[in-house]
Amino acid sequence: MPRVPVMIASPLEEELAARVGAADPRVELLFDPALLPPARYPGDHAGDPGFRRDPDGEARWRAMLERAEVLFGIPGDSADGLAGVLAGAPRLRWVHATSAGAGELVRRAGLGRDALQRVVVTTSSGVHAVPLAEFAVLGLLAVAKDLPGLLDGQRHRAWPTVRRPLRELNRQTLVLLGLGEIGRETARLGKALGMRTVGVRRSPGPPPAFTDEVHGPERLRELAGRADAMVVSLPLTAQTAGLVDRDTIRRLPPSCIFVNVGRGGVVDEEALAEALAERRIAGAVLDVFATEPLPPGSPLWTLPNVLVSPHAAALSERENERIVELFTANLRRFLDGRPLAKVVEPGVWY
Repeated sequence: MPRVPVMIASPLEEELAARVGAADPRVELLFDPALLPPARYPGDHAGDPGFRRDPDGEARWRAMLERAEVLFGIPGDSADGLAGVLAGAPRLRWVHATSAGAGELVRRAGLGRDALQRVVVTTSSGVHAVPLAEFAVLGLLAVAKDLPGLLDGQRHRAWPTVRRPLRELNRQTLVLLGLGEIGRETARLGKALGMRTVGVRRSPGPPPAFTDEVHGPERLRELAGRADAMVVSLPLTAQTAGLVDRDTIRRLPPSCIFVNVGRGGVVDEEALAEALAERRIAGAVLDVFATEPLPPGSPLWTLPNVLVSPHAAALSERENERIVELFTANLRRFLDGRPLAKVVEPGVWY
């Protein structure tokens, strides 16, 4: 039986690449670490931007691409890298992206209808649920327990003469904007803290585990008024862009702790910054922004009730291991002729 050439196209540990090759006897692994940019940190899927292949290496790389039917990773983890490999890989049928939000990358690649029909793109949605949900809870606790104030007091060696009580999350209402794997894991952790969990998602149905209520996005503004905390874990699509608009932010109560681990473009960032500067909400912990890197002139850098994270909350030393587990499970589906999981839908880009 002819084997299916599966090419590793982004930095990956050799032992994990070996797992891909051993996933099924029908796999022919195409992997040459010397042709891939060195990873700068665990889970670096773009690799060293200064890396260049010599002419011989480039020829070997192109020869592998021409044979590949399946690609693990996208060169440079970029839209240009995706467009480039589709142009140079005529036998390619499936690309697995190492990011959860790869639909946005596919949209930016500007692929034609023929390319989108020929090649299926899948994402790594779900593999980042644990670290992102943990980060979301860190954000809730950091604001509730006044971590910025404690750190400022420590820096100034200030011992207050009058101490004030800190806030509890127990019995507070947590609104989860998005109930994918990240939202559901955040709900689980929120319930462990005694919170009431209210989910917002586009598809109807009974509440998943650890979620007390589920509503459609048409009720978001109403639910915003109940949100002692709001965690956004949505991808950026035509339907979600600007969903948390100025009016929604205006309805958030003064107690609200706002956390975004989804995409910055889902939120009206200017309106959020104004609400934070005017202390109309308690604070925000943000891992994603409308423009990245966050521009130096953004007020979010200096607001005392904001914690800025450089889109790094999903990074984990276990990230690649989880991505390979997801990919190999999908690879067996591909080899058996079954539908793939986590497929990017053209036009929806999610």
